[in-house]
Amino acid sequence: MVEHATRPTTDVIVNTASWLPLTERWIYTQVAYLPSSIRSHVVCRSTRDADQVPVPRLNSYDALTPGEKCRVLYRGGRRLGGHLRRRTALIAHVAEQTGAGIVHSHFGYAGYMVASAVNRLGLRHIVTFYGVDMSALPQADPRWHDRYSELFGLADRVLCEGEHMAGCLADLGCPAEKLRVHHLGVDTGALEFRPRQRQPDEPLRVLMAASFREKKGLTYGIRALALLAERVPVELTLIGDAGSHPKSVAEKHRIEAVLAETGLMDRTRLLGYQPYARLLKESDAHHVFLSPSVTASDGDTEGGAPVTLIEMAAIGIPIVSSRHADIPGVVEDGVGGLLADEGDVKGLAACLARFVDEPALSWELTAAARRHVEQSFDASAQGRALAAVYSEFA
Repeated sequence: MVEHATRPTTDVIVNTASWLPLTERWIYTQVAYLPSSIRSHVVCRSTRDADQVPVPRLNSYDALTPGEKCRVLYRGGRRLGGHLRRRTALIAHVAEQTGAGIVHSHFGYAGYMVASAVNRLGLRHIVTFYGVDMSALPQADPRWHDRYSELFGLADRVLCEGEHMAGCLADLGCPAEKLRVHHLGVDTGALEFRPRQRQPDEPLRVLMAASFREKKGLTYGIRALALLAERVPVELTLIGDAGSHPKSVAEKHRIEAVLAETGLMDRTRLLGYQPYARLLKESDAHHVFLSPSVTASDGDTEGGAPVTLIEMAAIGIPIVSSRHADIPGVVEDGVGGLLADEGDVKGLAACLARFVDEPALSWELTAAARRHVEQSFDASAQGRALAAVYSEFA
């Protein structure tokens, strides 16, 4: 009888500030679809909506008892000295208990906050950038240029979503030999391909889903729909809301003002934040997904591309988006969707109009979009690719 060798398990600490806002569900996907040879241990300061993104090994500092916090801080202080923080102490504790030799930090700022401590502990450090950490943060506070320079020197590998983002990180000083593109993934097996097409007597039903932030370009999308509504009945569903940040609240007021100004308020359903299952259900009742991202006035960008775009491409809803960041790598213009320039209201309206004037276009573009997602953004395949990155440092 042939005995098969058991594949060794690699323990990895997943470092994130909070586990996990619903708007960052793609971090959960990266953890959940790793192969069984990788055992993840999430380390965070606090939890948020954790019941909707369950993981088996969740270590939250705020969930510790007072006695546990004292022990973690005491032991961490002995190993970290001046590098002691609550989360770095917990990283040190989890690494000691599990033998984990790798820390994967999600967002550049989270990586910077623990970089010196991870280095002092002798652990390998992988950092993934996503958008605001790479774009708006260094513009708002120049100190982040020096901080990222320090991070790039200490980190073993820096990951990002696409080629555009890789170029931006290189401009910030990330060495080419440390930089790798790693696509985010979606569960293509669970996302049934259900192409849809508008009937001639139906209004064009358009879905937008995003946090209320300037970079999402929602006001441009609303104005584009208003132009189209001059000749075609339209209906809009908007999933998303403002957070507590003043800029997000101000953007919500702008969105509401544009809806009122354009006369679309009575043809718009404002659903607020919704669970992932509700987003998928709503997509079934719509003809087009509109995602008109732009570079915000403070420099904030998508960095890569919204994961919702990948999900919508997988399920077969036609996409109209913008030539922004790495979106063209997800939605190839004229092949897997239609793109307009950033902030081009007339261009967005023209893209939307094509799905009215060319009924067969939906079938053609959605089939190609689904194939592209299966080939480049499948969650299981990307999980194996991430495991291969970890194996470089195991």
